Amino acid sequence: MSDSAMHDKTPVPPPPGGVPATEEAIWPPATPEEHRLDMPVQSLRHWRRDEERQPVGQQHRRIGSWIARIVIFGGALLLTAYGAWQMYQVVSVSRTTVLQWVLLVLFTINFSWIALAFTSAIVGFAVLLRRPQEGPLPTALRERTAVVMPIYNETPSQVFAAVAAIRESVEETGLGRHFDYFIVSDTTNPDIWIAEERMFLALREQAGEDARIYYRRRPKNTHRKAGNIADFVTRWGGAYAHMVVLDADSLMTGGAIVRLTAAMEADPDAGIIQSLPLIINRNTLFARIQQFAGRIYGPVIAKGLAVWSGRDGNYWGHNAIIRTAAFAAHCGLPDLKGKPPFGGHILSHDFVEAALIRRAGWSVYMLPEISGSYEESPPSLIDVAARDRRWCQGNLQHSRVIGAAGLKLATRQHFATGIISYLSSPFWLTQLLVGILLVLQTHYVRPEYFTRDFSLFPVWPRFDSERALALFALTMGILLAPKFLGFLLALLDRSMRRASGGGVLLFLSMLFEVLMSALLAPIMMVIQSGAVTQILAGRDTGWQPQRRDDGSIPFRDIVRRHRWHVLLGVATGISAFMIAPSLFAWMSPTILGLVLAIPISWASGKLAIGLALRRAGLLMIPEETSRPRIATRAQEIAEEFAALGYDDADSLAVLHEDAQARSWHESLLPPARTRRRGEFDTDRTLAQAKLVDAESLADVRAWLSPKERTVLYTDRALLDLLARLPTAREDEAGARDRKAA
Repeated sequence: MSDSAMHDKTPVPPPPGGVPATEEAIWPPATPEEHRLDMPVQSLRHWRRDEERQPVGQQHRRIGSWIARIVIFGGALLLTAYGAWQMYQVVSVSRTTVLQWVLLVLFTINFSWIALAFTSAIVGFAVLLRRPQEGPLPTALRERTAVVMPIYNETPSQVFAAVAAIRESVEETGLGRHFDYFIVSDTTNPDIWIAEERMFLALREQAGEDARIYYRRRPKNTHRKAGNIADFVTRWGGAYAHMVVLDADSLMTGGAIVRLTAAMEADPDAGIIQSLPLIINRNTLFARIQQFAGRIYGPVIAKGLAVWSGRDGNYWGHNAIIRTAAFAAHCGLPDLKGKPPFGGHILSHDFVEAALIRRAGWSVYMLPEISGSYEESPPSLIDVAARDRRWCQGNLQHSRVIGAAGLKLATRQHFATGIISYLSSPFWLTQLLVGILLVLQTHYVRPEYFTRDFSLFPVWPRFDSERALALFALTMGILLAPKFLGFLLALLDRSMRRASGGGVLLFLSMLFEVLMSALLAPIMMVIQSGAVTQILAGRDTGWQPQRRDDGSIPFRDIVRRHRWHVLLGVATGISAFMIAPSLFAWMSPTILGLVLAIPISWASGKLAIGLALRRAGLLMIPEETSRPRIATRAQEIAEEFAALGYDDADSLAVLHEDAQARSWHESLLPPARTRRRGEFDTDRTLAQAKLVDAESLADVRAWLSPKERTVLYTDRALLDLLARLPTAREDEAGARDRKAA
């Protein structure tokens, strides 16, 4: 029997003061009847080719992706070879030193990275020029799909409002009967936990008895988000052919969800189909920069990736549809040997899940032309850095997975791309430092290698300065080309151009974004280099809940986080200027970004600056000119839910004074574990002793440790002791009586 079935009827605990209840509360189950699926742990060391299923159709798609790969990777290889040859000509004017060889190697690695992004963007641009359409909305579906939103210490009113808005949008398609909705919680904060339960009750009351919205909280968040999804799959996955996996900040229209589902049903080989989520609802300076870049440049980059990846694509962990049985059979993640950061459970689980399901013969691909898929982004530079630290560890951890048996070549390329995306920062930083060392070497060896006349680029007799300047221009052109192609595509689309403020404002927005990105790039380079160094040194990262809301960070925290960046920028600037003004001018973007790290970071999280830019028409995207209806509806519901006051309520007071909330909470608890004689839980024993000794809720609040408080919330007997304490009103009356006596 399922846990939910065992708790269909739960007696109301004695109300405050210990008076026994005379009625029985009957709560509908928070989860449906379980339909279990086995999810065996997969081996990364052993795989037999006969275990791979054979595709049943549409092989012509693979031919197109291979042609795209030849164009993209071949073009990137030719560009890299040309760039490396030009750099060799720069450094080999005279006898080449060890430092010059190091510079050549680092340049080649870094240049190959941007060359691949350039050729991929070219292909994406060429495809999008044909204006691919997403097609009509399907009118029928065959199978059932679960929409699953995993949450972890989020603001309940916002995430539950998002689920409500998504459900309403799906219902409007006329195909709502095919979808159920699961909010699967890994929340550890007791106040948020109780708020989630109360918010779920409010959501179900708002949506109606037949809404098919369910809620489950795990007692232990083993393996974090991957474990949260795996728990859903193993307990309820057997009832659903597919699951649409969301993130806590996701929004998807009914049209997007129905189109993804129809695409999955039409393709018997599809294991995962990924949509392209666009960033919306952002208003701080930094978030608006990311929002603009994602909307204007993102489609070009994503389409290029989708074309060459073909059916060997990747999974980004959310806003995607997954074939549930295939996922259960092939995506059970193993723990990696050793301790974190490289051992333990897999952090960036989505890449690995895509790799394993693809290894088994299921296709993984992206449909970026499907509209109506949205997400949000962190509000400031420091928030992005905190998230990036976790992503960095997860991607570097993939160095333990990239050699797994049976993986497709394109899958290994996805892993390599993720790894190099973080290693590129220390590579660029090292290239910069090696360049400075070479300049120092040439400066302090007679004759004098830098002229006294100011010039844009240092004059190196042992370098070919003209060729170096041309190579620098080529590198910058290749680096900025994807941005320009995205801008050009938006400019050519009349509706998008007008919705973004018109051609002039769109151009000014692009210039502003490029300028801010140039200033932010050296800060992120140093931050990511530090993260890589920490991870290689064996330092693990935590898993803190991500800040979703707009808001600034205390200035002292900004100074603490960026003080070393400023000192590095000042030291680099002084050193460069002492060597030659021309070197200082050449390095000025890097120097300026580091020196201004504190005010830039402060400004990045300022809501007022972002809103001022919006009023000026800068960094506008079409979704701001004509806001998606689902975003407006989610905000309306969030305001209604926030007005209930559950988000900020003291959960101890709620469970103490609200008999209905306490009864509902107890109905969601799993069955009590039978204690063996002589077995004692220290936290529970201490919590019970403190509750027995307490005379008021204030005593409980002051005495219980966080662990003891968690035990209290999971134990019906302890909750009964809490309920028997005097209420605040009774406590005040007793105090008045004692004073009068």
